[in-house]
Amino acid sequence: MTKAARFVDIHIIQSVPFANLNRDDTNSVKTVQYGNVLRTRVSSQSWKRAVRGVFEDRIGQAALRTRRIGERITRLLTEDRGWPLDLAEKAGAHAAAASSIKFELAKNPADPKQTVPNKVLTNAMVYVPETAVTELCDLAEEYREDLQTAKDIKKPADRSVLPTDRVEAVLRSRNGVINLFGRMLAEVDNAGVDGAVQVAHALTTHETDVELDYFSAVDDITANWGDQSGSGHMGHTEFSAGTFYRYATIDLRDLAANNGENPGELRELTAAFLSAFILSLPQAKKTSTAPHTIPDLAHISVRADRPLSYAAAFERPVSASGQGGFADTSRITLAEYAEAANRLLGTRGIIDSGWAGIETKGLDGLGTRHESFDALIASALDSALAIQPDGEAA
Repeated sequence: MTKAARFVDIHIIQSVPFANLNRDDTNSVKTVQYGNVLRTRVSSQSWKRAVRGVFEDRIGQAALRTRRIGERITRLLTEDRGWPLDLAEKAGAHAAAASSIKFELAKNPADPKQTVPNKVLTNAMVYVPETAVTELCDLAEEYREDLQTAKDIKKPADRSVLPTDRVEAVLRSRNGVINLFGRMLAEVDNAGVDGAVQVAHALTTHETDVELDYFSAVDDITANWGDQSGSGHMGHTEFSAGTFYRYATIDLRDLAANNGENPGELRELTAAFLSAFILSLPQAKKTSTAPHTIPDLAHISVRADRPLSYAAAFERPVSASGQGGFADTSRITLAEYAEAANRLLGTRGIIDSGWAGIETKGLDGLGTRHESFDALIASALDSALAIQPDGEAA
């Protein structure tokens, strides 16, 4: 009996030049101590957001995560539907205040001790399909007469004239983005969605150093007139460079449960995520570093048993090759670890295994070599979706 595919694992080796893809609260490069050496790290949240942007473009759907859903409704009502601003602001406030999510009023910039009527901020960020804003505007249109006579929302205890059940039904709506990445919204019953994708923090396969880049900015008038010395501004920023190992896995059973048993949609969402994961890059400091590399290697494994990260391959930091650089030794180390790990576990759980990358030599531990990332993804999905997560043939 052929086992059903359950997990699609994707492993990436990617070299990134002088950059700071993901900063902490002090604008410093994020790091992690692993294998008793310091590595550069990019948080899963940072890279996942970059992936989500590319993913949304691929599938033509978008999701909105915000505390300012009321303001978004106000803008749509005024700009697209011709509502007067005061009524649109009231409608946005009543929509934001109608659910079970607690809220507060925005502070008056001129006097922070005072709040602004009808400018509602939900205490929790709502995460909804972009189309949910249109649905809430439609609801406001339906209740326009009630809104015209309704009181302004001036304090958290004020009640909305819009029906809570219908507003919360919109907040429970989902699309492919939410079905894949999940949603945490405990304040609204049955609005939570368990994500079908898990993304690891990216870390360098080797020890790295953080470098300080000192810079100065020229004052053009001073430079032209020559009447003063010195720069107009001086500062410093942290950067690093290195070869990263990146990993993510998709649980096909969870995705099917979230999205429905539609093989075409499952393939579209999975393919879009894999492509987005390969090609995305966090955008921090992009104007001053332009670190727009592509992966040296992508490896995809379709498994029936369990997800399997190869991060432990780099617990012992790799050394530079004889010609210099860490990418070559990282690829070889990954392939050797994959072969050893799969030998230890047994290969019964592996349904498909393949790779594509800059290297043209065989990396036997990674399965079949493909000429392009697209071909790699297509082969993996042909195998993954030939048998559906419920065990029936596609």
